Amino acid sequence: MTSNQRVVVIGGGLAGLRLAARLTGGAAVTVLGEEPHVPYNRVLLAEVLAGRYAPEVTALPAPGPALRRGVRAVRIDRADRTVRCDDGTVAEYDALVLATGSNAVLPPLRGLFEPEGRDLPDGVHAFRTMDDCLALSAAVRPGVRAVVIGGGLLGVSAARALAARGAVVVLAQQGERLMERQLDTEASALLAAHLTSLGVEIHTECRVRGLRTTGDSPAAPPRNPAPPAFEERGPGRSPGNGAAPGQRRVTGVELADGYRLDADLVVLACGVRPRVGLARAAGLDVRTGIVVDDHLRTSDPRIHAIGDCAEHAGQVYGLAGPALEQADALAAVLTGTPARYTGTRALTRLTLGGAETGSLDLAAFGETTPRPGDDVVRLADATRRTYRKVVVRDERLVGGVLLGELSTVGALARTWEGGESPHDLFHLLTDDGGH
Repeated sequence: MTSNQRVVVIGGGLAGLRLAARLTGGAAVTVLGEEPHVPYNRVLLAEVLAGRYAPEVTALPAPGPALRRGVRAVRIDRADRTVRCDDGTVAEYDALVLATGSNAVLPPLRGLFEPEGRDLPDGVHAFRTMDDCLALSAAVRPGVRAVVIGGGLLGVSAARALAARGAVVVLAQQGERLMERQLDTEASALLAAHLTSLGVEIHTECRVRGLRTTGDSPAAPPRNPAPPAFEERGPGRSPGNGAAPGQRRVTGVELADGYRLDADLVVLACGVRPRVGLARAAGLDVRTGIVVDDHLRTSDPRIHAIGDCAEHAGQVYGLAGPALEQADALAAVLTGTPARYTGTRALTRLTLGGAETGSLDLAAFGETTPRPGDDVVRLADATRRTYRKVVVRDERLVGGVLLGELSTVGALARTWEGGESPHDLFHLLTDDGGH
């Protein structure tokens, strides 16, 4: 790639900016970032909501003049090799990179939207962007009743952050356990116990049917009656966002069993979906994500995709680690260095709580649920609140879960990533060599 070649990157998040930084000096790079904010690390939003970090702490390294903030790409013209933007400008490219990320999933709940409307009721928030985080942060205060819908990584992070701010938090999870994609039954139970100790009320196998808002007809009696402080609210007072007169405001969450959870805030943490609309409209091959090969090329060889929107070998990762690896691999491809992206063995890490409440660190990687014939080693210490488990198949480490103490996670992850045979599992699992 020469310095006069034009690379346009759609998406100013972690993956897009990492790629732009790797291409600096080797091409004319333009990054179209839809959000007006200084680029930020989405992984840290829960810390902002919890009040532990100021928003500026999440800022990514300055991208320089390559980034155009607050500009949304609206159409790709593959024949002309141009990208049309919502401000009327046109960006020409020799290579186009889609790093469009993902959107929060808004579940099909009764009462979420009015007929023909797209506005959420006041007090109902997704938790995906900086704007989502700042709106939630402005709405939460001690004693506010908050219901978090979704018990995955996003929902657990939001629930503990709201609890840290003094909210009365209920977490509603449709599945059998929290973070069921990453954790086994024992680890999930420990996680639930930790959240409960922070004041979070947890309901699993709990399907949400709809929302109750101001102006709705009477419904079933609430499952969690409001504390007295809420009964003393005067007319027009609300611990939520302060809806304008006549605007719908959430008052509760209806469960499929007929019960209702009173709520001043509702957080929709039901997962994310790759943003593929631009790619689909341009005629690119799209399944769950934008389909790419080992060179991160889409079905149009001049267009690539990386990060949350990309689907490689049938997998959409949705994690920061794979996004960065894809950006690095694509930078090599675009600069003519022999490189292939063959997938990422992703590790999930999360810290819950803080110094004031006691924290719980967890990490999970690979296959945490064993198959018949697999070997499983578990070490648990109820006093220290630690749990470690690894799954071995055909003398290879294929997955593991650690809670409470992560000093050995680096060695375990290296063994797993390298496909090595673990010679001494107790040495890998303990700080003292198993003694």
